[in-house]
Amino acid sequence: MGMTDSVADMLTRIRNAIQVKHLTVDIPRSRVKAGLAQVLKQEGYIRSWQEVPGKAQGKLRVYLKYGPDGEPMINEITRISRPGGRVYRKLEKIVPYLKGAGTWILSTPQGVLSDREARERKVGGEVICRVS
Repeated sequence: MGMTDSVADMLTRIRNAIQVKHLTVDIPRSRVKAGLAQVLKQEGYIRSWQEVPGKAQGKLRVYLKYGPDGEPMINEITRISRPGGRVYRKLEKIVPYLKGAGTWILSTPQGVLSDREARERKVGGEVICRVS
């Protein structure tokens, strides 16, 4: 049986890798997941990411980020919009998550953006996940 929510799979792989203190995690590649990884990097939650050539679609290698005492930079990463229930936000309804200490990640007509960037570009979209 095929996977129905590949973004939730990506978030779970990251969550599991952080729990066991891995430095990297490999994820099957897609444009949305590459955009998600780019936003996580821009917002400082991961060190970096790169595309690794593979069989059909390739992989994303995500380099996780930890603090000076080994604490993970990602404390929570939760899927919001799901295949069975999409969640959309207009520009006016996009408020900072945890008063700016966290980030909403949205899929917009201008690509995958953080809540801060979506407000700057004055665009709403589907809420993919929240990170803190």
